[in-house]
Amino acid sequence: MVNHTGLTQRMVPTLRRVAGADNVVEGRHVMASEDFSFFAKEVPALCFNVGITAPEIPVFKAAPNHSPRFKIDEARLLIGLRSLVHVSMDYLSEPGRTANK
Repeated sequence: MVNHTGLTQRMVPTLRRVAGADNVVEGRHVMASEDFSFFAKEVPALCFNVGITAPEIPVFKAAPNHSPRFKIDEARLLIGLRSLVHVSMDYLSEPGRTANK
């Protein structure tokens, strides 16, 4: 999965506004399988992760999402929802853009 550079540059300010500038970081490159990448070959795409590790667990010690020890802090899901809504609205509110484009 490779994010579209222009789309990413346009949406990072939105993510910083919603999540806080210190909470938006460029992730490290990982080898993973993601079906979304097939869409990204056809249209500009942006994929972002939402940290859902409980604050008392150091991120580097958190179990990965396919582990039986995986735990989430459900309160953190709200920031993911807010981020998705704001990115969508900011994208659609650009001059000349409509829901059909």
